[in-house]
Order: sequence, then C-alpha cells, then structure tokens
Amino acid sequence: MRLCLYLLLACAPLTAERFDVNTPGRIVRPSDPQLSPDGKFIAAIVTRSNLDDNRNESQLVSIDAATGAERVLVHDRRGLAQPRWSPDGQRLGFLAAVEGKNQVFALPMGGGEALAITRAPQGVQQYAWSPDGASIAFVTTDPPAPRTGPERHNKSFEIAHNDFLTTAAPMPAHLWVVPSTGGAPARRVTGGPWTLPISFPPSPPAAPITWTPDGKSVAIVKIESVYSGDFDKAAVQLCDIATGQLRPLTGRTRNEAQPLISPDGKSVAYWSPRDGDTKNVNEVYVAPIGGGEGRSVTRAIDRNVQRAIWMPDAKSLLVSANDGTSVSLWVQPVEGPARKLQMGSVVATASFWLDASVNRNGQIAFTASEPAKPVEIYVLDSPSAQPRRLTSYNKALAALELGKSETVHWTGIDGFTNDGVLTYPPDFSPNRKYPLVLYIHGGPRSASKAAFSNYAQLFAAQGWVVFEPNYRGSDNLGNAYQAAIWNDAGAGPGRDVMAGLEMLKKRGWVDEARIAPCGWSYGGYMTTWLLGNYPKVWRAAVAGASVTDWMDQYNLGDSNVRRGSAFGGSPYTDPKRMEQMRLQSPMAYAGNVVAPTLIMATTGDYRVPITQSYRFYHALRDRGITTQFIGYPVADHSPTDPVHQRDVYRRYVSWLKQYLDSPASDR
Repeated sequence: MRLCLYLLLACAPLTAERFDVNTPGRIVRPSDPQLSPDGKFIAAIVTRSNLDDNRNESQLVSIDAATGAERVLVHDRRGLAQPRWSPDGQRLGFLAAVEGKNQVFALPMGGGEALAITRAPQGVQQYAWSPDGASIAFVTTDPPAPRTGPERHNKSFEIAHNDFLTTAAPMPAHLWVVPSTGGAPARRVTGGPWTLPISFPPSPPAAPITWTPDGKSVAIVKIESVYSGDFDKAAVQLCDIATGQLRPLTGRTRNEAQPLISPDGKSVAYWSPRDGDTKNVNEVYVAPIGGGEGRSVTRAIDRNVQRAIWMPDAKSLLVSANDGTSVSLWVQPVEGPARKLQMGSVVATASFWLDASVNRNGQIAFTASEPAKPVEIYVLDSPSAQPRRLTSYNKALAALELGKSETVHWTGIDGFTNDGVLTYPPDFSPNRKYPLVLYIHGGPRSASKAAFSNYAQLFAAQGWVVFEPNYRGSDNLGNAYQAAIWNDAGAGPGRDVMAGLEMLKKRGWVDEARIAPCGWSYGGYMTTWLLGNYPKVWRAAVAGASVTDWMDQYNLGDSNVRRGSAFGGSPYTDPKRMEQMRLQSPMAYAGNVVAPTLIMATTGDYRVPITQSYRFYHALRDRGITTQFIGYPVADHSPTDPVHQRDVYRRYVSWLKQYLDSPASDR
C-alpha cells in the first residue's frame, strides 16, 4: 500500500510556477544588436535587473553569429549603450558614463583596454565612425553661458514652448568631430541657437549621424528651436565636416527626420508624414544627395513605417512597421514594389524604432519575441532566409505555465475592421465564466501585438482573460485607420473598443459583471474615457499617466503646441476648437464614473503632466467614488527602475483582484 501511494505521488503532475510580479525582474533584455562588417559577430547590450540596488545593470557582449557563443566585453559600467563597429571591424565603439556623463570609448577587438575617445563636459548623445575609421563624429549639448558677479545668482530663463517641469533654459545640441585614436581635442563642426534632435523617451532615438562615403559630409536634422514644442520645425541638411556649412536637402522646413545616406553616396532616405500632414502615416522618402524633392518609396505599403536601413546594394532599403498584430519587415526597392520578409511567429522589437542592424553582406540582426518567449536576438542570414534565434537568455521561463494568445478581429459600428490580442489563463476552459481585463495600448500610434507581454501574462496568471484591443489611431492597419482619430480622440476609438468587447461577450465565457479597463498613457486616456462614457460596464479600473484634459496636454506637456494639430490648431484662436478639446477630454465625463479606480503617475512626467491625474482623482474622490492615487518620484513618463516597475505590476494586480476575484453583488 505504501509503495502504491509513493508511486501515485511520484507520478502526480506538479503544479507549474506561474508568472507573477517578480517575473519581469528575472527577464534578461538584449538590445541594439550590431552585426560586425564580416558578419561573424554581433555586439549587443544585455541588461538585467538588480532589485537590491534598484539598478538596471548592462553588459556589452560579443556573440558568435553562427553558434550563439557569448563573450562579455564590458561590464560594471554605467550608461552602456550604442555598440558600433569601426568600418574595418577591428574596434568596437560604445558609450559609457564617466562622472555621470556618457562618453565614447573604443575597444580593440584583438585585445587591450577600451580607450576613452571623448571628454565632452555635457556628455555624448550619439556618435558615428567616419568611413575610413579615422574620425568619430558625435553630438553633445552646449553648456550654459557662464555668468559672473551678481548675475551668477540669476537663474531666470525663457520658457516659451516647453514643458511645465523645465527648470533651466534648454541648450542646443551640436556636431563635433574627434580623431578615433583619442588624445586629441575635439573640433566643433556646427553651432548656433538651432539644435540637432534630442530624444525624450519614450520616442525613437535621435536621428543618427551618417557620413558620405568620401568622409567629407554628414547628413543631420536641423531643428530651428531648442524648445520641445517646436521640434516639428525640422529639416534634413548636408553638413560639410571641414567647414560646418549646411545645405538643405529638399528645401522643406518641417517634419523631416532620420536621414540616411545610401552606401553609394548618391541618395538620402528620410522620414516624413504622408503629404506633410502629421495625422498621416510616416513614410520613407528618397531624394538625390545633390538636393531636390524627395519621393515616397513606401506609399504602397500603407503602414506607419518606423525604420529604414539601406541594404548594401544601395538600391533598396529594409523598412519595418506595425502590421496587424505583428511587426513586418520589407525589402523596399527605390524603384518597384516591396517584398515582405517571412517572419513566422517572430515579432520584431519595434516600440518606436526597429531594433536591428544590417551589414555589408545583407545579413540582418534584430531583437524579437514570440508569444511565449521574451525578447532574444535573431538573425536573418539573408532577406530570403527564415529567422534564426541566436540567444536563449530567458530559457528558464520555459518552465512557467503561461497563457496562450491569439489574434482576434471584429468590425465596428463605423465599418472599421479592428484587431487585437487575447491571452487566456493557463487553465482556460470555454465552459467557465472569466473576469476580463482590457489592457489598452498607449501612443495612440502603437499597436497591441501577438508578442510576449509582461502585462498580458501577469493578468492571465491571475485567472483573468486579457483583451488587448487595437482601435482607430493605432498604426497597424493603414493610413485611413490611423488618421481617423483626427479631432475624434475618444469617441471613435471608444466605439471600436466596445465593439470588440461585444464580440467577446458572444463567445460565452465573459463574466459581464467583472470587466476592467486599464492602461498607461493613451491607454490611460482610453481607460478614463471608457469609464465616463460607458459607466455601467466596468467593475474596476487602473489608469496610469492618463491624459484626462487636452488643455493641460497643450499647455504643459513636452509636445505642448504640437498637440493642436490633432484638433485642427490652437484652442486659443478658435472658441469652437477649445470646446472640442473639452468635449474630447475624459474630465468632461468624470462625473459619470462609478467604478473603483486606481490612478498612477510619475511626478516628473514631461509627456503627460501629472496635473491631469490630480484632476481625475479629485473628480472621483469628491463624489465618494472609491479611488487611490499613487505617485512615483521619477523624471520620466513611467518608472524604469526595477523596484518601481515591480511596484506598478503589484498595484495593478492587487487593485484588480479586490474586484475581479470577488462577487459583484456589492456593486
């Protein structure tokens, strides 16, 4: 009898560990994979969370492109970023912090210590090797002008079109050049009150510097004003390295970005919105390097293209965009139709920018995830090859009991075909009723994808079905779909989300008394919009960094006056426009909200000012609606440090569990 009992226990299946609030801190995050010129190695940044010290710790590694064998090149350095091979592949450049400011280093791959190349007092934002490897161009901001006498105590400055958190005059960023062997002083190339692009995350990296093949010029973007609200006054320029003289590429003065000189030096590819209208998708244009009007080469793709990399033949580009619930890559010839690459279930990493590189042999290295696999490094040995996963940093997570995901489609009442992603609890049965969590993406120019999602897996592990809907304004279904959000910030997208919810209810397993919307940024906006416009649907909600008042966005955020384009212009020049902004703000409907709501925001959020969360909190609290308002004292749009990130996950779960895991009789 004892033997039988022992065998029974030994054969009984063990309950697998599920995803929890600590799991994201165990996930290893590779990024910025850079193929060596000969294609034998990939340099990358690999980041791990250190909860004890509340740090994200990074290593610079070299990975054998054939075997995946890894060699750590640099560790225990703050600020590790931007690995870039010298043209001959003999040295590897990177950024690392020196006294809190990032500087350029060059590491000889044959052995030896990394050499400090720059000593920029304000730190280096980005850099690029010259074609012969003898020089490095880099971008750094100018220091404030020194003040003497009593004026040294004068801290006043002009605010102009800047965010409400600004405490000092913004300084322009300019181009410098320095010998790549170090030891010599850097030489300023450009100067003046205008600036090169400065990236405020979350957003794409600043436009990279690219050299002409002869090493005489670089392509840059000139922005007429240092104030963030004016960053649309941007135009591609060719800059003579010897003299600093600038020459406009197209003659246009707005909304040009990310110029890249072709390998043969004859053309420049750059970003610009379709027909110059910012409500439209981003397209890749190509212009002759001698100057002239650019021509869109991605119009037929009809997607919001977010990366372009020249292929070595100089006749085509690798481009990428959100496409349905995936990220597609195309080889786009300068002349002729694009060819979509076959990616299978692999979803390339492209939050705001495809994380990839292409070498002179046409190999492609990129980071990506799959529905049940966090981000790893993948390789396409050629554009015709199948993706090959090179690393297994997160193989330990294979033991977790994860929820399965699927893409769903539905047609809204306005005729749009929408899509989204469903993630089921690991033990899902269609014969049971389940709470439903809507996790709504931000942006709104973004998309929910069938990729690995910390939030989807965390919520599914609680026994909830997770619905990640895309809605008009998302950038995954073409120009008409994206542009339909113009002057219709909430009502139209809200109808799309609610139509998706009705589609799911028909499947029979949704517990209609336990449904909760949540999201961050524009996902927070959609959450607060839905709470006030469909109040009887929701059991609870979580709203992070929510846009609740478009006037606050216009007046106080880092984009400030640029926000007016979404409504047709300034609210101060047309009373009807101001009223439209009010009616498209969730605050206009906050008096309808009845669902218990958790509000979260960072105190240093320049993108969505925390003032809007204060407004929504008081609108609920003063009416006796159950609410809680959590602040994070970090200078960012969302927490990026491991401890506060874990706290965000924990608060999402603990708040929703109070209402989704209990009967709705007390509602």
